Amino acid sequence: MRVTRELDLRKLNSATKYPSIPTYHTLGERGALLEDTVEFDGQDLIATEKVDGTNSRIILMPDGFYLIGSREELLHARGDLIHNPALGIVETLKQTAERIVSAFSTPADVITVVYLETYGGKTTAAAKQYTSKREFGYRVFDVSRVSVEHLDANLEAIAAWRENAGQTFLNERELSELARTLQMELTPRIPIRETLPITIDETHAWLQSMIPATLVSLDAKAGGKPEGLVVRTSDRSRIAKIRFEDYARHQKREARKKGS
Repeated sequence: MRVTRELDLRKLNSATKYPSIPTYHTLGERGALLEDTVEFDGQDLIATEKVDGTNSRIILMPDGFYLIGSREELLHARGDLIHNPALGIVETLKQTAERIVSAFSTPADVITVVYLETYGGKTTAAAKQYTSKREFGYRVFDVSRVSVEHLDANLEAIAAWRENAGQTFLNERELSELARTLQMELTPRIPIRETLPITIDETHAWLQSMIPATLVSLDAKAGGKPEGLVVRTSDRSRIAKIRFEDYARHQKREARKKGS
């Protein structure tokens, strides 16, 4: 078994970053929405609340080590005397990371990466929508398994592998089971009873009906405005995000066109 402290942390960081999620309607120039959509081919879908916080990682290593990271960089490792205080991620997740690493063992030669949205506090401009007291919260939204062998490649190859869907993610059943094992909460699941709308206007109206307010407020006086939804197949082979801001911006663009 390889020892974490002997690994190239630049490669570990790259291999465990979360890949970009496409928008349901394609984004054109300057953020304009186009009519093209992600194709789900009539598969059963799962919708989850997209929480407006900061993308975070707890990286569980085969030797019992863990690391905590933001979307772009590693911030802390188990046993370190110093940690990066950026956005309150480490302070929010460290106790949980200590708890789960003592109770859960990732398979030999496999890195388990728990992806979370850390929200509230001073994470983003939308923090006030979730808390009026600057409290922090977090929710798990995905988990991947990465073979340690992938770290043998060079940095360019690792980045290309990651951005071309190389990572292996748990399906919905596996994700739910692991979250229960780790005693961690997932982003809220929202039932979808029909196929997704196709047009931009219909999708905007559908989004408003599906999630009129956030389901993860940390106190009753929070603003309560949600960011949107993430829609995926149960095996996570296809995934897309549907955000209020994209459709509101499109609506304003169309109104300006009509007024000119």
